[in-house]
Amino acid sequence: MDQPPNASDSEAEAANFAAETEDDALLAAVREKDEQASARFVRRHYGRMLATASRMLGDAALAEDCVQEAFLNAFRSLDRFEGRSSVATWLHRITVNVCLMKLRSRQRGAEQPIYDLLPVFDENGCRLEAPWTTMRAVDDLVADRQMREIVIEKIRELPETSRIVLFLRDIEELDTREVAETLGISESAAKVRLHRARAALKKLLEPILRGGTP
Repeated sequence: MDQPPNASDSEAEAANFAAETEDDALLAAVREKDEQASARFVRRHYGRMLATASRMLGDAALAEDCVQEAFLNAFRSLDRFEGRSSVATWLHRITVNVCLMKLRSRQRGAEQPIYDLLPVFDENGCRLEAPWTTMRAVDDLVADRQMREIVIEKIRELPETSRIVLFLRDIEELDTREVAETLGISESAAKVRLHRARAALKKLLEPILRGGTP
């Protein structure tokens, strides 16, 4: 027998519908060159976009620059937005793409190989390091509010390529296809990068997972 919908789920759906309706109305006014609507549109989405940019870049000033550029890009491409996704999702993708361009432009020299951070195994496939007393998946750690900021800081220690794929998949919650499209790689390549990045992150987090300090 089907279970009745949870009240909190229904409330969340209603809130999301109301938010999307307001976004659509605001966007229509922005398209009509309504300056007040444009200002409200920016205020409404600025905080969420800045949080995304800050997580990806780890630099407050650069994150603000990226958000401003993302809004400019959004306003320039209003005619190309067809409403196939929510306004918030559309702005999120623009923000992520601007951050990726900034990250690529500031890359200098060869990055640290991810293999240096992966667990080490012997010829029999046994891990050489001491076994962990606890084992938690990366997505479980990200969902833990107390651990989330620690995890994000450890992600920033990874090589650029691995850091980006982890941020997109586990922090920004894009699916594998979206990650692949954003990075311009195949889905299989995205899965391989993600697997290695998660393994490296677990190694960085091992002292915490064992009950130690960050």
